[in-house]
Amino acid sequence: MTTTPNSRRTFLGTVAAATALATTAPMASQLLAAPGPSRMRFGLVTYLWGQHMDLPTLIEACQKSGLTGVEVRTEHKHGVEPSLTAEQRIEVRNQFTDSGITLVGYGANAEFHSDDPAKVKANIELTKDYVRLMHDCGGEGVKVKPNGFVKDVSREKTVEQIGKALNEVAAYAEGFGQQIRVEVHGKGTSELDVIRDIFRIATHPNVGVCWNSNAEDLKGEGLEVNFHMVKDRFGSTCHVRELDDQDYPYAALFKLFRSIDYEGWILLEARTDPSDKVAAMTAQKTLFDRLIAG
Repeated sequence: MTTTPNSRRTFLGTVAAATALATTAPMASQLLAAPGPSRMRFGLVTYLWGQHMDLPTLIEACQKSGLTGVEVRTEHKHGVEPSLTAEQRIEVRNQFTDSGITLVGYGANAEFHSDDPAKVKANIELTKDYVRLMHDCGGEGVKVKPNGFVKDVSREKTVEQIGKALNEVAAYAEGFGQQIRVEVHGKGTSELDVIRDIFRIATHPNVGVCWNSNAEDLKGEGLEVNFHMVKDRFGSTCHVRELDDQDYPYAALFKLFRSIDYEGWILLEARTDPSDKVAAMTAQKTLFDRLIAG
C-alpha cells in the first residue's frame, strides 16, 4: 500500500495524541476523583472552657491553640452583652479584627416554646437585641434554641409556634447580615425528627440547624439517618464536645460532614474542666485536623 505524506502525518498525529491521552488519562482521572481539602473551620464555644476568660484572654487562648473562631455566650466573663455602648461594641469588633480571630457569633438563651405569648414575644425581641449586638461587634450570627415542650400543649402547636418565631427573627436578622442558628437542644426538642418538623415551618433561608452532637443523634435508625434528616438545613455552625469522647462516634460524624462538603464552623462546646485550657484546646485542634483529613 502506498502511503502519502498527508496520510502519514495524520497517522503519526493520531498515534501521538493517543500516546499522550494514555499517559495523562490516569493522572487526570486521579485529579478528578481526589477530594479537595476540607473547608471546615474549628472554633470555640465559650461554654465551658471560656466562661471565666475576659475577652483579651479568650482571644489569646484561641491564637495560641490554633482555633480561629469563637462563639461568645451570654452571661460569661468576657461581657459581650446588649448593654454595651456603641463605643464598647466598636472596641469588641476591633479586638477581633486586630487578632485575626473570627467572632463567629453569639450563644443566646432565647427560646420560643412557652405557652405564654408574652414570653415568646419577649424572647423574639431579645433575639433582635442580640442580632444588633453581633452586627455592631462584627459577628456573623446568633444561636437560639428550642428548649422542650410544655405540658398539655400539643407537639404540633409548639413546633408551629417555634417555626413561626424563627421565621420572624430570621427575616429581621437578614437585614443586619446575621444568620439565625437553631441549636438542637431541649428535652424532646433535641430529637431530630422534631427539628426536621420545626424546619418545615421555619422556611426562611436565613435560619439553619446547628448540629449539637447529642446522645439523641444515635437513637432510632442511628446517626446517619438522623444526620440526613436535617442536613439540607444546616447553618454555618455545628457544635461538638471533646473529640476524644468515646461515647460519640466523631469519626463517623466527620465522614458525614465530608460527604456533604460541609464548609462551616465546627465549634467545641467542651464539658470537662482541664486546668490548662490552652493545652486542652491545642490537643483538640490536633484531633480536629486528623478528623477532617479522614
